[in-house]
Amino acid sequence: MPHTTPETALGARAQLAAFAEASTGPLVRLPAPAEPRPAAVLMLFGVLDGLPSDHDAQARAVSRDLDVLLLSRAPTLRAHAGEVAFPGGRLDPGDDGPVAAALREAQEETGLDITGVDVLGALSAIPLVYSQHLVTPVLGWWRHPSPVRVVDEAESADVFRAPVADLLDPANRGVTVIRRDGQEWRGPGFHVRHMSGDHLVWGFTAVLLDGLFDRLGWTEPWDERRELPLAPRYRE
Repeated sequence: MPHTTPETALGARAQLAAFAEASTGPLVRLPAPAEPRPAAVLMLFGVLDGLPSDHDAQARAVSRDLDVLLLSRAPTLRAHAGEVAFPGGRLDPGDDGPVAAALREAQEETGLDITGVDVLGALSAIPLVYSQHLVTPVLGWWRHPSPVRVVDEAESADVFRAPVADLLDPANRGVTVIRRDGQEWRGPGFHVRHMSGDHLVWGFTAVLLDGLFDRLGWTEPWDERRELPLAPRYRE
C-alpha cells in the first residue's frame, strides 16, 4: 500500500477545512431537549500513526491515510459507561465558547498538546434529548501529533487513534438496535480493532462519524441490515 505523502495530508486537510467553512446545517437532525446545556466535542483528524490500514478505502487517498482520535469511557461511569466517544464535555464558565471547551476537554482527557492542533471550524450544534445537551462538534486537524493517553482512569478506559479507512470498511459497519417496550431504535455502528482491544463505536459518536463521512462523500456501500450486538445493559 502506498505511504502517506505530503500531498495526501494537504488534500485531506483542505477537504475537511472546506467542509467546515461551507457547512450550514447539522450533521444530523435530532429532537431538541427543553433546556439544553451547551457542550462540545473535538473531532480530531490527522495523518495515520503507524501501519496503514489493510482496507483500501476505494483508493481515496484523502481518507485512506487518516486517523481520528477517540476514547473509551470508563465502565464505572453512571452515564454512557464503556462507550466510545470523542473527547469533549460541557462548557465551563471560563471557556471562550465551544472551540475552547473542546480543546480544554481533549487536553484534560487525553493529554493532547493542543498547540499542535489546527481548528478547522465549529459545525452546527446538535441537540441530545437523552443527556439534555446541545453539542457543538469542533473539526480539527492534528498538525503536530503528540502522545495521548488515559489521564484519569475514573473517566476513561482507553485513548486511541482509529484509522479512517477501517471505519469506512463495509466489513466493519452495521447498525445497532435497541428494542424496548415495543419500540425500536436503530443507529449506525463501527467495529474498531485496536492493539488495546476491540471497540464498538455507536450512539452519538457513530452518528457524527456517519454524518461526516456521508457529507464528505467518503462513505462506501455497506449492509444496513447487519446488526452489531450491543452489551446486554443497552439491549434491555
